Amino acid sequence: MSKEVKPESVSLYSVSAAATPEQEAVCIFGTGDLGRSLGQRLLQSGYRLVYGSRRPHSCGPIPPGVQVMSHEIAARSASLVFVCVHREHYDFLETLAPHLKGKVLVDVSNNLKKNMYPEANAEFLRRLIPGALVVKAFNTLSAWALQNGPSDANRQVYLCGNSSEAKQAVAEIATKLGFNVQDRGSLSAARELEDFPLQLFPEWRLPMHLTIGLTAFFFFYLLVRDVIFAYVDQGKDNSFRIMVSLANKVFPIVSLILLSLCYLPGVIAAFLQLYRGTKYKRFPDWLDRWMLCRKQLGLIALALASLHVLYTLIIPIRYYVRFRLAANTISQIKENKTSVFDTTMGWRTDSYYSMGILGFGLYLLLGIASLPSVSNALSWREFSFIQSKLGYLTLFFCTFHTYLYGWDKFLFISYYKWYTPPGYMLCLVVPSVVLLLKLLLLLPCVDKSLIRIRQGWERTDPEDDSKKSLLAKDCQKL
Repeated sequence: MSKEVKPESVSLYSVSAAATPEQEAVCIFGTGDLGRSLGQRLLQSGYRLVYGSRRPHSCGPIPPGVQVMSHEIAARSASLVFVCVHREHYDFLETLAPHLKGKVLVDVSNNLKKNMYPEANAEFLRRLIPGALVVKAFNTLSAWALQNGPSDANRQVYLCGNSSEAKQAVAEIATKLGFNVQDRGSLSAARELEDFPLQLFPEWRLPMHLTIGLTAFFFFYLLVRDVIFAYVDQGKDNSFRIMVSLANKVFPIVSLILLSLCYLPGVIAAFLQLYRGTKYKRFPDWLDRWMLCRKQLGLIALALASLHVLYTLIIPIRYYVRFRLAANTISQIKENKTSVFDTTMGWRTDSYYSMGILGFGLYLLLGIASLPSVSNALSWREFSFIQSKLGYLTLFFCTFHTYLYGWDKFLFISYYKWYTPPGYMLCLVVPSVVLLLKLLLLLPCVDKSLIRIRQGWERTDPEDDSKKSLLAKDCQKL
């Protein structure tokens, strides 16, 4: 018997490792990157591991302390088998159907694109080996994630299958490896799980579409005002301003709007709760989606604000700026004139730059606090204080920075080219509305009502005999 097994089995583990038969055996078909990484994690978690390979003697580097066997022998040695091979190589499994009957097969495969096959890989595997208990799992994890351990970005293991016992066995392994398990139901959900890795930044789609739309709108809006208007009305070619001047207007405008859009849904949600008199009614779907993408909106806003800072830093070395300074200086020398220092302008410009620096500094703090490695080290109260209290302070500084930039320009008709308001005036609408609504929520009577609602009070509570508005009661007390 040993002569038959010897050419199909290669032992790569020590005698001490072999002397622990009480360890649970797990089999992996496939010795590629995913199979090797998964095997390493299983070994570290205390499982006894065997590999099934078509070339047991030349399968490449594998974790030390495991056996490499032929598929047939490996299938006999474990009750749970991870199938870490591509769907196009499933043919060999059909010959192993008698040895896999009643065993748990974990399909970890993915496809290159959606709807590549008429049925999900896991459903095809169940049809190929009808006697096995097929579970779809681990396909949303990369080899890198398995090798380096779970992190916030890939801590979830989604699974589905028709056998609750088989799913429980896979869930226990995933939990022991340090992952959180999400049961998606029967095997009919396998296609949905296989589509997960093919999604490209699904949580970023709405923020990116919004960013692209706002950027395109303000770029063409400012292009008409600053370049086309000058050419049509004055015959001046200002097209060179597109690369720096226009960009340095568009980026801060979009950044400020996106930052205000991070806090507007929270304000809307608060007023909805006040209007309904309860926190237990579900928000509209559009508001739910909006609130779920606030982090992405904030990160994009921070990126655009950073670009604004970089563009501002290069202003002194631009040819156009140096030319204007030199021309103005020579003109004053020729005319023997000296400019009088304007104290008001000095206060305005210094305040303008100061608000911008403070706003960007808090911007960076918000971005750093949103990193998983930092947010995990914060308590909920600390995280809420940074993202809420300091977030509104950031919005205030950045909005005030923009008001100082505009100063009294809104009073002069020359700034309304073709009867259109300057771009900075348009970008102030949303943040100003957000700050105004937030001030209303901070009024003592409103804030007290909102706190009571969020603590569980309901206006329709049968124990409330008065049936009066909570907000009205609190305001009357004041």
